[in-house]
Amino acid sequence: MKINGSEILIECLKEQGVDTVFGYPGGAVLNIYDAIYKHSSEIRHVLTSHEQGAAHAADGYARSTGKVGVCIATSGPGATNLVTGIATAYMDSVPMVAITGNVGTSLLGKDSFQEIDIAGITMPITKHNYIVKDVNNLAPIIRRAFEIAKSGRPGPVLIDITKDVTSAEAEYEYVKPKEILPSSESIKPEEIKKAVSMINAAKNPVLFVGGGAVISGASGELAEFVNKSEMPVCDSLMGKGAFNGNDEKYMGMLGMHGTKTSNYAVTKCDLLVAVGVRFSDRVTGNAKKFAPKAKILHIDIDPAEINKNIIVNASVTGDVKEVFKKIIPLIEEKKRPEWLSQVREMKEKYPLAYNEKGLTGPFIMETLNKITGGDAIVVTEVGQHQMWAAQFYKYKNPRTLLTSGGLGTMGYGLGAAIGAKVGNPDKAVFNIAGDGCFRMNMNEVATATRYNIPVIQMVFNNHVLGMVRQWQDLFYGKRYSFTTLNDCVDFVKLAEAMGAKAYRVTKKEEVEPVLREAVKLNIPVVIDFNLDSDDKVWPMVAPGAPIDEVMTEDDK
Repeated sequence: MKINGSEILIECLKEQGVDTVFGYPGGAVLNIYDAIYKHSSEIRHVLTSHEQGAAHAADGYARSTGKVGVCIATSGPGATNLVTGIATAYMDSVPMVAITGNVGTSLLGKDSFQEIDIAGITMPITKHNYIVKDVNNLAPIIRRAFEIAKSGRPGPVLIDITKDVTSAEAEYEYVKPKEILPSSESIKPEEIKKAVSMINAAKNPVLFVGGGAVISGASGELAEFVNKSEMPVCDSLMGKGAFNGNDEKYMGMLGMHGTKTSNYAVTKCDLLVAVGVRFSDRVTGNAKKFAPKAKILHIDIDPAEINKNIIVNASVTGDVKEVFKKIIPLIEEKKRPEWLSQVREMKEKYPLAYNEKGLTGPFIMETLNKITGGDAIVVTEVGQHQMWAAQFYKYKNPRTLLTSGGLGTMGYGLGAAIGAKVGNPDKAVFNIAGDGCFRMNMNEVATATRYNIPVIQMVFNNHVLGMVRQWQDLFYGKRYSFTTLNDCVDFVKLAEAMGAKAYRVTKKEEVEPVLREAVKLNIPVVIDFNLDSDDKVWPMVAPGAPIDEVMTEDDK
């Protein structure tokens, strides 16, 4: 049948199983939005308050469901407002398709109204991008974009469509999407053999789990591997939930704000099996002194990650789930009583601790874990609250912590929480924010109330930019340069003005009843928790130090 480009776009989205898009209309996408209007019973459109919120919502939808998230924006500033969200998705390997409009083909390159080279701008932060100038190419490009976004190491793809293409007509015929299955073609038998040999020879090994294990859906295989090999486990921020945080072999997060147990165990171990990680500087500390006694085995789908930040002794390139399917039958069943005993002793000697006298972020996260049983989806912004959410909530399952790990995007969380709730309507979804972050996205409360999307926005309000202030306190002689937010903004009144239920919490005993009521209400809720400005995230490794030089407040 012959239909216009906007209708072709909608039909291709339906082909791909897309049921929700997040976006904001404008002149260059008027034809697309006209088609969305006509197909509103088939594809839900969520109008966000800002295009960046749409990109983050698509990201949160994708991270929490494993599907491809879709966002739409108009040309010029609409398209550029997506950039931070696209970069966030790129850094954390999130499958997303961003669709932008552009001026008509004849107006390209003429500084036309709201014209921007969004394909050029986003080239370094997408897996691939396209500008469509011929309606006959539109359907094949959309199909290819989805294939690229979700295959191999996932990531965002941008499709820029000129306005004349959205109105021009072409033949359309339904094409069943190509099934994307985990590939084992890149997995070399000699790499598996070497990996198995190293694992079997190790006496004091550690398994280090990253975001790649979450993406590949390898939780079951990791649990089986750990039970057979008796390896203690640590994870990165992005790896949370790939291995059950309640398991006795779990040691906690590794790195700058990791547990002393994880940092000491990695420093002492003779083999580090690193799974789906990129060896970020926040994990390794001083790279030259990272895991000094260990041979390192790196398992990752992306060959570009091997030997990029840390030189390893061996590697296996391939999908994590498929690699472990091959490794598990070949490894020897081990008992490691002495090594596990050392780990248990460290866990007992160096537990995560905090000041229990007043209202604190760690106490709030422990209470949230208690009332949800670890079954909620926790979304975070970036800063101290993010680290407390990683440390004090027990993630039992993958895709239950959504956070900007690579780019560190303040303002990510509320849009992402909305996307996660849309994709998981039966899950409780909480966004953990500092007051600095909430200022960057609080307009999206209006999105939640517009559609009655019952996300619970928790503001850890310490009236400062907490993590930056912590560094100023520890390393800049307490010179608090522009990190104090002591002004007249009232988050409770603000939330109520946008139609949300709001609470202010100032005492420990108020936390649990307010959280329980917020969950029960099943409407958008904002909770303003008033915290001390000088609370810090502990443990901490100073920048440039090796990870075994991890300090607590007592050490300082």
